[in-house]
Amino acid sequence: MALGAKMVPFGGWEMPLQYPDGILKEHEANRKGCSVFDCSHMGEFLIEGDAVACGLERIVTQPLADQPVGTCRYGMALNASGGTIDDLIVYRLAPEKWMVVVNAANIAKDAAHFRAHLASGTRFEDVSDETAKIDVQGPLSRDVMAALVPGVRDLAYYTFGIFRVLGEDVIVSRTGYTGELGYEIYYPWGRTGKLWDALCADRRVHPTGLGVRDVLRIEVCYPLYGHELSEEISPLEAGLGRFVDTGKDFMGRAELLRRDREGGRRIIHFVSASRRAPRQGHAIFSAEGVVAGDVVSGTFSPALGAGVGIGFIKKEFTGAYKNIIFGDEKMRVDAQAASRPFYKTGSLRA
Repeated sequence: MALGAKMVPFGGWEMPLQYPDGILKEHEANRKGCSVFDCSHMGEFLIEGDAVACGLERIVTQPLADQPVGTCRYGMALNASGGTIDDLIVYRLAPEKWMVVVNAANIAKDAAHFRAHLASGTRFEDVSDETAKIDVQGPLSRDVMAALVPGVRDLAYYTFGIFRVLGEDVIVSRTGYTGELGYEIYYPWGRTGKLWDALCADRRVHPTGLGVRDVLRIEVCYPLYGHELSEEISPLEAGLGRFVDTGKDFMGRAELLRRDREGGRRIIHFVSASRRAPRQGHAIFSAEGVVAGDVVSGTFSPALGAGVGIGFIKKEFTGAYKNIIFGDEKMRVDAQAASRPFYKTGSLRA
């Protein structure tokens, strides 16, 4: 699958960082055509039970009891202090059957959390080692997928179905992590090679790696666990309040609301005055040179032709940060706060 690719270790699994054509070509393929990502490192859990009775409703910040079968919902699992254990997507497979997709680095931690807080007797299965995940993204992804998966054109945003793909009955969903129209195919692990080869045989498809995936998600200001979210960062601090239903009971709710009342850091999105890119760990300074916060994600944006960054600033600077500076002891770069997303013309909901 990754012939000629530059690889990066990810636990016990090596993932393609980029392919021989390079990140700029991969970026263009995603924004203008169709790109395919191997995201098999992600984790998948199967849970059976009524959402409320089995305890799943209390684990996730989004309401699940009213979630229609065949739809997906993005939310978080919180710790007791209101920090984020993980962000995840919940698929309702049947009235009492669920699939939860979690971040690769958190599979073991998340599995332990779910097992500890689901009701006794609830069936929980970690199927991460059996499940591969191939993402097809870009404005042409619907046409590419339709040639391989009849019926996929009918999928609305954040829905899924069971489709026959190269002789396998598998879940195909339409969510995405790049800001473009896109699909995810959950495929049997040992047979994924034939799926990858079939997709890449289409001349419209370009294989792409994790390097450009990070650039793409920063351009549309999507969070990455370990950057915009962590055990110490709440979803409200990260500006993700629309994925938190504070009217329902969930683990960590009281502390989450207390932290929000007391204030603290808030997320900021900014564009560099040059091509210089901010990096995680850079400081954020006020226009007067006072340290206001720190950068958690940054990159050069091919779409904007400038550096773009995401960071957190202290509460006393919120509302007064239109012009900022980022950098370290060797470099200081002017930047301006911006609304999210940076890249606003994606095909996500096409």
